[in-house]
Amino acid sequence: MRKILHIPNFYPPHKGGIEDVCHNIIEILKKEPDVQQKVICFSGNNLSITDKFDGVDIVRVGARIKISSQFLSFAYYIKLKNLIKSFKPDYIHLHCPNPLVSLYVYLAIPKGTKLIIHWHSDIVDQRKLYRIVSGIERKVLDRSNKIIATSPNYIEKSLPLLRVKEKVSVVPNIINKSLFEYNEEIKKKVESIKSKYQNKKIVLFVGRHVPYKGLRYLLEAMPLVSSDCVVLIGGSGVLEESLKSMNKDGRVYFIGRIPDDMLPAYYYAADVFAFPSITKNEAFGVALAEAMYCNTPAVTFTIDGSGVNWVNINGVTGLEVQNKDCEAYAKALDYILSNDSVCKEMASNARQRVIENFVEKEIEEKIKKLYE
Repeated sequence: MRKILHIPNFYPPHKGGIEDVCHNIIEILKKEPDVQQKVICFSGNNLSITDKFDGVDIVRVGARIKISSQFLSFAYYIKLKNLIKSFKPDYIHLHCPNPLVSLYVYLAIPKGTKLIIHWHSDIVDQRKLYRIVSGIERKVLDRSNKIIATSPNYIEKSLPLLRVKEKVSVVPNIINKSLFEYNEEIKKKVESIKSKYQNKKIVLFVGRHVPYKGLRYLLEAMPLVSSDCVVLIGGSGVLEESLKSMNKDGRVYFIGRIPDDMLPAYYYAADVFAFPSITKNEAFGVALAEAMYCNTPAVTFTIDGSGVNWVNINGVTGLEVQNKDCEAYAKALDYILSNDSVCKEMASNARQRVIENFVEKEIEEKIKKLYE
């Protein structure tokens, strides 16, 4: 029996890209008869609980203190040590960045336990924090047996990964295509969405309203867009109110968090998916790949070293323009919105790229081999 302890920052039903990736990996491994899995993560509040999610035991640790987006909890270290002692995992699968928990893992992991690090992103913006935790990062990378990056682009531009490049392999994030298959129910929802916005062309954004998502540049580009369209901005976040205040275009609608059962319909209803992220914090773009699977071409910025420009292929599955260039972004939106044949071809290419590279069938064997 192979025992695997997964360590994301949070875990479903908490929403997030890393959480979904971890959940998808666990679901794949559940098909293996000789695998037993558990998860330890933060609860998102000050309460610690143990529960099950889709049949897997989850230890959720409470924390009262949060500094630079990092939860601080000595109780986490105690619970991690106790869980390792009782569960005796053969593998620990640690999702990074997660610097304090990385330290706890480094201190608690037995010599015989293999460590797999899932490198979702470098620490990009929090430079003061990074100066403190960079030593921890080096130690845990050196201790690791295998390291996963989500794109070849990220490996080549990540200084921490270049130092241990011989351990790194590419395993792209997985899109659960079963959640996004077009059917009669989705068709009716798509028709309802289009009708609500007078059947105008739709530009869709889905994601957190935080600085690296680049929403301000989409809003600044909109007055330069000449096409008769609407922009639907899904999600929420710390910048939501300031973004609403800066928006001066009546074609832009902030629609809040999109329920899971409506998300595929919004993807299919959209003519273009706006993905204006601007930094390497956006290492891959799960929402980007989901939208592409739903026949929606994308417009992205060039982000040096990010997997975004590996997921969306410029001129094939969508368009890519210079980072923070609002005029170029507006022209790219207009080009797709005003050329139906181009839009249709890019939409088909986008879906095919996801099918060939980012769905479970294509990635399942890569994941299973991590634990051999």
